[in-house]
Formats: sequence, structure tokens, C-alpha cells
Amino acid sequence: MRPAIINYWDRLVRDTVWHGSFREMFGDERRDYSEALSTYYANGAPADWQASYISAYATAHAWEDFAETWAHYLHIFATLETAGAFGLTICPQVREGEKTDFRGADPHDFDRLMAAWIPLTVAVNNLNQSMGQDDLYPFVLSPTVMGKLRFVHGLIFGASL
Repeated sequence: MRPAIINYWDRLVRDTVWHGSFREMFGDERRDYSEALSTYYANGAPADWQASYISAYATAHAWEDFAETWAHYLHIFATLETAGAFGLTICPQVREGEKTDFRGADPHDFDRLMAAWIPLTVAVNNLNQSMGQDDLYPFVLSPTVMGKLRFVHGLIFGASL
């Protein structure tokens, strides 16, 4: 059985100019899906999974990597939209007087989205830690993961990689 996200994959990636780039970033989707899941559940994720994947489960198969990355991108986008709707601004101690206003993030500009996202995650994690809680956002956005998120952004907005 194929995951539901594959409907998007079929429409946006399969047999398009994106297909080759997809395989380079996410792996070969022709790998047997059932076998891949069985292997994942038997062995788990590789020890260094955070260097290349947004979640341990994303290591199971190229389609799961795509699905987990797609879902994560939507979480980022929705959270930034919510922060903007509440008029939230933060002033990270990067440059004196500089602040991030989430209403100003251009949704078509991946770099600006990430420039808004990173300070927000640092702020919410610090708030949680101040309350004695674990990080609200425990994810690692390695360069490889950022490339995958940029790929999804490109699919959604038709931007060039």
C-alpha cells in the first residue's frame, strides 16, 4: 500500500522535470515499499539519521521521506502564518534593534521563510526550557533537510531550486 501523500507526488513529481532531483534528494521510490517498512520496523533508523532526515521514520522509504518533509514544511508555513495573524514579533539578539515580524514573511521566498522560522523556534524552545519542559521544536534542520524543504517549497510555489 502506498501512503496518501503519493497522490501529490504523482501529480507534482512523477514523470516531470522534478523527478530526477527527487531521486537524488529522497532516494529511489521504486524500492519495494512493504519490504522497506518491514526493514525499518525490524532495524529502526540509522544512528546518524538526523544528518539527512527530518524524522527517524523518514528513513524508511523515499516516499516516507517525502511525506515527512512535506508535512514538516506545512507545519512551518502554518505556524508562521499563525504567528503573523497574532501580530507576533521577536527581537533575537542577533543585531541590535532588528526584529522579525512574521506578517512580513513573503511566502514565495524560501530563504525569508527560514529566516523567520529559525528565530521563532529558538524563542519557543527557550520558553519551554524556562518552564522546565523539553524543546517544543526538537527538530534538526541540517543542510540536507533544508535542501529537501526547499525542494517541497519549489513544488508548491513552482520556484526554481
